[in-house]
Amino acid sequence: MNKNMNKIKYLFAALLLVPTLALAAGAEVKLDRAPINEEDHASLQRGARHFANYCLNCHSANYMRYNRLQEIGLTDAQIRDNLVFTGVKVGDLMRIAMDPKDAKNWFGAAPPDLSVIARSRASADGSGADWLYTYMRGFYRDAERPTGWNNTVYANVGMPHVLWELQGEQVLVERKVQGAGYMKSVMALKLDKSGLLTPVQYDEMVADLVNYMVFMAEPVRSDRKTIGLFVLMALGLLFIFVYALKKEYWKDVH
Repeated sequence: MNKNMNKIKYLFAALLLVPTLALAAGAEVKLDRAPINEEDHASLQRGARHFANYCLNCHSANYMRYNRLQEIGLTDAQIRDNLVFTGVKVGDLMRIAMDPKDAKNWFGAAPPDLSVIARSRASADGSGADWLYTYMRGFYRDAERPTGWNNTVYANVGMPHVLWELQGEQVLVERKVQGAGYMKSVMALKLDKSGLLTPVQYDEMVADLVNYMVFMAEPVRSDRKTIGLFVLMALGLLFIFVYALKKEYWKDVH
């Protein structure tokens, strides 16, 4: 009897401990708000160019076709001349030539498909756009990592910082923060070596890239919102006629 009671106590204690461990494991870096505008076609076009130049070498977008970029104001000729580098047709999917098995051997894991990454990374702390925006600005030098890079948002990330020449090299430093009656140490990023772009220019570039990735994750979002608005208006109008019919039908019953 005592043994059974002890087992129950241990089980109860373990159940109490699980939420505490989950909270500790779920602690994340505060995400920065991504300054994106899905109606800004110029930004989306720049983002599509950045994606084709820097991301599409290793990461595929197997649920996105090149000709969907017509929806952000590009013609077939512009898409073919500026964004298609592998000789595929404009109507083809955004695939890559890299074999997943080779990628796993080279990098330890195949680079994930990015078609819906802007939706899958959404969390209680922010949208997928916020996560991507913070992630792409959160790389720093780490000699202990195989690639020489680490990330504040994705600890021990396997991906190297492909945009380091543009951003420069950041390092993680300790800073003192003064509070109300206390002083605490926090880890923060510091630009150690400048890149080809200024910090403001790099942030604007990342914002354009994230803006495009949000569009790519759901190209019909704008149409969906418009259709939804018209459906609600139609249902509201139908409600008026249905209510009038109801009153006419029941007027003699009461």
